[in-house]
Amino acid sequence: MGRSLVKTALARNDLVSAVGRTYENSPESMKKLEEEHENCLGLLCDVRARETVKHVIDQTISRFGRIDVIANCSGYGVIGACEDQDEFDIRNQFETNFTGTLNMIQLSLPHFRERRAGRYLIFSSTSGALGVPGLGPYCASKYAVEGLMESMLYEVDSFNIKGTLVEPGHMRRDDIEDLISPSAMAANPSEHNLSSPLPLYGHFLVKPPSEPYNTSTSPAAHARRMLMWLGDKQPASAVKAAHLVWELGHCSYPPLRLILGTYAVESIRDRLKCIIEEIEDWKHLSFPLGEPQAASASRERASTIGESNDGIDNPS
Repeated sequence: MGRSLVKTALARNDLVSAVGRTYENSPESMKKLEEEHENCLGLLCDVRARETVKHVIDQTISRFGRIDVIANCSGYGVIGACEDQDEFDIRNQFETNFTGTLNMIQLSLPHFRERRAGRYLIFSSTSGALGVPGLGPYCASKYAVEGLMESMLYEVDSFNIKGTLVEPGHMRRDDIEDLISPSAMAANPSEHNLSSPLPLYGHFLVKPPSEPYNTSTSPAAHARRMLMWLGDKQPASAVKAAHLVWELGHCSYPPLRLILGTYAVESIRDRLKCIIEEIEDWKHLSFPLGEPQAASASRERASTIGESNDGIDNPS
C-alpha cells in the first residue's frame, strides 16, 4: 500500500518523501528513486528507532519546507497461536505497529502545531477492529493504534490537525511494477516489466504451530489458511485503494475511519452488530431499578394486594 500510495502521489505532482524499510531497501535504491522523480526524496527509516524517524522528518522539512500529510503504512505481524508466540515476536509487533506510530506522531506534531495544519493517514487494519484467530498480538497492536489515534485527535483538533485510520481488508496486490518514471519505462520497457507479483503478505511471519494447534481445523490456523486464497483472488485492488487514500489526504473533513474492501466492511459491520446485540441482552445488569421505578413498582404491588384483600373482606 505504501508503494502504491507513493506512485499515486508522484503521478499527481505532489512533493513526496518516499521512506523505505531499512531491512529491504538500500540507500542506492532510494537514491535511484530520487533521480527518476524530481519531486521525490528517497529516505530510509526504521520506525522502531526514534532517531531515524526524526531524521526523515527533518530531511523532508529541509528539502520541501513543510509537511502537509504523513502516511504511515509500516506494519509487521506474526501468524500463529498466542501461546506459540514468544516475547520477541510480541515485542517486535508492538514496537513496529504501535511504538513506531507513536514515534512518528510525537516527532511531527510540533511542526503541525506550529503551522496549525496537518494530516495523518495511519494504516490500521480490519485486525484493529475485530479479533482474528492466529493474529492475536498483531490485533492487539492495531487495537492500541486505534485507541491512540482516537484519543490524540481530540487533543489536537483545536490546532486544525486531522487524521484517519485506514482499515483495509484483504487487498489484491496488483502493483507489480518498479517505482519508475514514465520516461524510464518508455526507454526500456522490458527492464521494468516484472512477470512475478509482489511477495504474498511479505510483512507477516508464519510461525510453525505447536502440537496442540497443529490440526487442519484449528482456529489458530485461520490466518494461515487465509494465505491460501489471498493475492490475485481478492476483489479489492491495492492500486485503487491507494487512489482513495490519496484523495482522503486532500479531503477537508476526513472520517475517523476509512474501511476499504467489501470483506472489511462486512466483517466490521457484523462485529458491531454482535456487540450491540450483546449489550442489549445484558444491559439489565447495569441498570438496576432507580427510586422512581422502585416506588412505581411498590405502588403496583400495594394495589394488587389491596384488590386481593377486598376480595377476601367482601366475598360477595
